[in-house]
Amino acid sequence: MEPLPATVEHRDGWTVVSATGPLDVATSPALRQRLTELQVPAGTRLVLDLEGVEHIDSFGLAVLIGALKRARSSGGSLVVRCTRQRTLSLLALTRLDEVLDVVAELSDLDGLEPDPGV
Repeated sequence: MEPLPATVEHRDGWTVVSATGPLDVATSPALRQRLTELQVPAGTRLVLDLEGVEHIDSFGLAVLIGALKRARSSGGSLVVRCTRQRTLSLLALTRLDEVLDVVAELSDLDGLEPDPGV
């Protein structure tokens, strides 16, 4: 398991995880574990900042889906921050952009409420 460099900060009631590098088969397990630890308190409002992520493979997409499921089951929220066209295109191609809240800037978090789930 190769670690994905990531920083964690708390901002206006949100836990922001900023990842850098590839999100792939080698780094996904470490990020999944870190996100799971951060989502333990029910109702956690989590932002996954993918601005520094170079590419995402199917294992990385699975991390996003798992984090979304954990957020929904615990009454929390998951928001993805990204402006990289390659990543946005991947989210659109896989239709994850239809189930994930995606923002361009952290200031776009203002007014977002916890996801009620589906």
